[in-house]
Amino acid sequence: MKTLNATNFVDMIESGVNNLSNNHREIDALNVFPVPDGDTGTNMNLTFTTGFKDIKNRPSKHVGQLSKLFSKGLLMGARGNSGVILSQIFRGFSQAVADYEEIDALQFATAFDSGKKVAYKAVMRPVEGTILTVLRLSSEATLKYVQQADELSIEDTLNYLIDQAQIALEKTPDLLPVLKEVGVVDSGGAGLVAILKGFQSFFDGRPIKLLDQSHMQQTNVQAQFEHEEFGYCTEFIVRLNEKSLDYFNENSFRLELEALGDSLVVVRDEDIVKVHVHTLTPGDALNLGQRYGEFAKLKIENMAEQHDALAHSVEELDTATLKVEKPFKEFALISVCAGDGLAEYFKELRVDHVVAGGQTMNPSTEDFVEVINSLNAKNIIILPNNSNIILAA
Repeated sequence: MKTLNATNFVDMIESGVNNLSNNHREIDALNVFPVPDGDTGTNMNLTFTTGFKDIKNRPSKHVGQLSKLFSKGLLMGARGNSGVILSQIFRGFSQAVADYEEIDALQFATAFDSGKKVAYKAVMRPVEGTILTVLRLSSEATLKYVQQADELSIEDTLNYLIDQAQIALEKTPDLLPVLKEVGVVDSGGAGLVAILKGFQSFFDGRPIKLLDQSHMQQTNVQAQFEHEEFGYCTEFIVRLNEKSLDYFNENSFRLELEALGDSLVVVRDEDIVKVHVHTLTPGDALNLGQRYGEFAKLKIENMAEQHDALAHSVEELDTATLKVEKPFKEFALISVCAGDGLAEYFKELRVDHVVAGGQTMNPSTEDFVEVINSLNAKNIIILPNNSNIILAA
């Protein structure tokens, strides 16, 4: 294929989206940087899927126009550090192809090199050994390769880009000690390679189809990884008001946010400002953003809770696999309640198992029997906590 048209662009993206989605759990399992919260693959997947939805059914014959829509969708749906960086890669891509109805091999390679520049600019303190490194080394090598070759196809260019990206990915543990410590490559870089390989499958005539992942399991290396300080993964989109459009200074805003935390990414696209930061004081970050306009989107996640949940899920998986019998007890308690907060409170009061339920959400007898069979106790006391649950209990 000498040129890439709009139809092929959409099909290429869809194959990349599906390959990332099919492999996102394995990418999650690699996630130990910047914090081991096991969500890089998920964040990249949700980001890329949102962007694809914005172009899936758009009738356009112009690659540049579709690419701009895709970039905008990625930014609005970007989740996590990896998702924001991914959105910036394709923002740079779209800027490079904005005027083209179709693109050739050189324009294709130039677009990824442009994506590298925009992505690096978006990150306050770029760290080598991450997705940025994988993109930089592969895009620069590919652009040089295409400039020196004669009439390459899109397939030739992409194949070379993937080869270079894979080489760069394998180098990430040598550049980032935390990766070598646990014996993994960078998760964001792995996500980027998965996307590119999805593109490649389309050009090879084998577009990736979305798989059912309900039966898939994974091992999370980050669940056993110690981290000194987690804080809150804070993300928001501010829509600048009329006054802020004139005086908003992106660099000054970055410096203010940098004083509050790390893993900072700030991106402005016309009247939209997207922020991602890891901080111990998310309220301060929100106050800074609200000075310039209204929030279009907002998300705060406790990264320590995410890490603990991963460790807990691994522990549960190991217990189920090994079928470790619980120690015998004379008495065991089962309680019914609704909500994580109450469940934690009952556990603090030494309830052995909490069954989720309450008004309009009544557990069945089978639910109780399953829990009873899992407890190694002579006597079991059930606290139904609702008159509609007493008969089942």
